[in-house]
Amino acid sequence: MVESSSTNHQEQNRAPRRPAEVDKYVDTFLGVVCDPSRRYILELLSFTDSREDKQMPEMRSGEIARAIGLSAATTSEHLRQLTTIGLISWRREGNVVYYQLRNRELVAAFHKLMEALDNDYALKKEM
Repeated sequence: MVESSSTNHQEQNRAPRRPAEVDKYVDTFLGVVCDPSRRYILELLSFTDSREDKQMPEMRSGEIARAIGLSAATTSEHLRQLTTIGLISWRREGNVVYYQLRNRELVAAFHKLMEALDNDYALKKEM
């Protein structure tokens, strides 16, 4: 049986499929970072110097809560969700919990996306 050229063309233009577990991870990731408070937390914890030998900055949970203007409990829930998907990590020192970015690659991609969205919005606003 000979495949028609239109069937072949359709298969070539089809978006690549990921395994279901990867799709689920992507959906979870996007769901978590779509929240404005969680995006702001990522921006607070972001390190603008791209040198790999630099330590990522840390912030205490109370500092983060004050910076985003939310209660400690609400901030804690946002931090838990960001920790669950692996974007941030934490360490305890006495009674204080410090948070920092864990995955530079994902956060860098997140920032590029935010920059592209900012630029796209500015262009559309000028129209």
